[in-house]
Amino acid sequence: MKNAEATKERILEAAMEEFSSYGIAGARVDRIAKNAGCNKNMIYIYFENKETLFTTVLQNNLTRVYEEIFTPDDLPGYAARVFDFAISHPDLFRLMAWYGLEQKVVNLTERASVQQKKIKQLLNAQSAGLVGTTFTPGFLLTAIMALATAWTPTNPFGPSYDPDGVKKPSETRDAIAKVISLITKGEEGISN
Repeated sequence: MKNAEATKERILEAAMEEFSSYGIAGARVDRIAKNAGCNKNMIYIYFENKETLFTTVLQNNLTRVYEEIFTPDDLPGYAARVFDFAISHPDLFRLMAWYGLEQKVVNLTERASVQQKKIKQLLNAQSAGLVGTTFTPGFLLTAIMALATAWTPTNPFGPSYDPDGVKKPSETRDAIAKVISLITKGEEGISN
């Protein structure tokens, strides 16, 4: 059993590299098998097809962002953690770029389910007075993700130049957290 799990893990690692480099259409199961050190048939036994393998790789990695680091009562901190995660995992954001280009191939129902769970948690935080109510929970999540991932190399508005003279990622992270803090306070926080 340990051997099977180790093989699956090697396949997932090799698939992450392959899909983030070539997308779904350009990825080759032969290369994944070679890089995982396994027989190509093992991939089909464990994952059925290339699209299922892609979905598994993406879901496994997105779960970390969507569930493990989410804190509805500290949205500025969450934005900072998403920024740190995005900067330290460029392969995942290349994978997300490919997903965006090829999304007709894969539907991430689990992603939508987790997003709905986060929206409910934010709604509860708003009801408890922990988060301002000027913006809807869905808008807040989108704003956080957009700002926190804007500096990834795959973003067309990413770090190809530095117009504001911000040289350190920590300065960018702090600025993102400050903006999210203002947004989550609502109108009172923005007007001050």
